Amino acid sequence: MDRRFAILGDIHSNLDAFNAVIEDARSQGVTDFVFVGDIVGYNANPGECIEIARELGGVCVRGNHDHYCSHDEMLEDFQPVAASVIAWTRRQLTDEQGDWLSELPLSRIAAGFTLVHSTLDLPDRWGYVFDLLDAEAHFNYQTTTLCFHGHTHVPVIFERRSEVIRVEPCRMKTVFGAKYFINVGSVGQPRDGDPRSSYVIYNPKIKEIEFRRVAYDVQAAIEKLRLAGLPERLAQRLDQGR
Repeated sequence: MDRRFAILGDIHSNLDAFNAVIEDARSQGVTDFVFVGDIVGYNANPGECIEIARELGGVCVRGNHDHYCSHDEMLEDFQPVAASVIAWTRRQLTDEQGDWLSELPLSRIAAGFTLVHSTLDLPDRWGYVFDLLDAEAHFNYQTTTLCFHGHTHVPVIFERRSEVIRVEPCRMKTVFGAKYFINVGSVGQPRDGDPRSSYVIYNPKIKEIEFRRVAYDVQAAIEKLRLAGLPERLAQRLDQGR
């Protein structure tokens, strides 16, 4: 059977969004799930999301929230909202779940493509890629045609041929000789003004990348946030997709 990959990132403990994306991916004939990091953080169901990711058996790399929620490091440099949720999430995880997160690699090549949460040049510095200059620094370390990442929660394609260009999310086939650095967007906390979950399907047989948006029960996720006592700002972000 031909393989079709669902590439998911920045699930951020949003169980409602995660389940909706899994259902959509399966309806599209996906055979494999892979994860570009940040399974936890920001939302109310970190343990459940970890267990689902593990059950799906997909390759996963470590995001910054995965790292800080599974390491006992100081949080003075974090924004207060992020720091408070990380501290809360640490208390929700079992030792086994924390160990699993902490042992995830920062980057990995699987099935012929690369996964990283932020960038390959400095994966442990959690740099954000918003412009061509940031993408160019990353491309110097990318050895595969495709590299999928997350971290900014904004879906976008950076393509390098003779130069680096930015391509808006679309359904497209890769071009021989080009390299692609693809931000798959966020399942659990989109930040591009669209509250629907974002993920990518990759079909290696025909070398096609497809961005998909999936509606989910945002209000149910918001209610869980409030019941958990998490910051109200997070509820507003979910509702607005920002």
